[in-house]
Amino acid sequence: MSFASIRIVTQDVDRLAAFYERVTGRAAERPAPVFAQFAGEGATLAIASTATVAMLGDAVGPSTNRSVIIEFEVGDVDAEFERLGVDESDVVLPPTTMPWGNRSALVRDPDGNVVNLFARPAPITPGS
Repeated sequence: MSFASIRIVTQDVDRLAAFYERVTGRAAERPAPVFAQFAGEGATLAIASTATVAMLGDAVGPSTNRSVIIEFEVGDVDAEFERLGVDESDVVLPPTTMPWGNRSALVRDPDGNVVNLFARPAPITPGS
């Protein structure tokens, strides 16, 4: 398991991205209006609109102590989810394939922070 990123959920991606551009001295990568990121050595700081997490209900909220999702890239989301044996009341989203292709399971840590175990989809090779 490797540490992947911290994602800050906000109602104003432009404002927060501009702040972190000032902090880092780098332009944010902006693959979509609802998302910005700062890729770095070992991890990424990501900033996302509340629209990107709508399927999680009230598990994540901007400007609260629940505004950060701690993310870990894993080889097998389902196996890691099972291995952790998280209490059902701490499951935010059981292993699910997201609309953009990632497989994710979201749980709460003992302090209530949301933790995402995710795997990227296998790359599509020509001719397959």
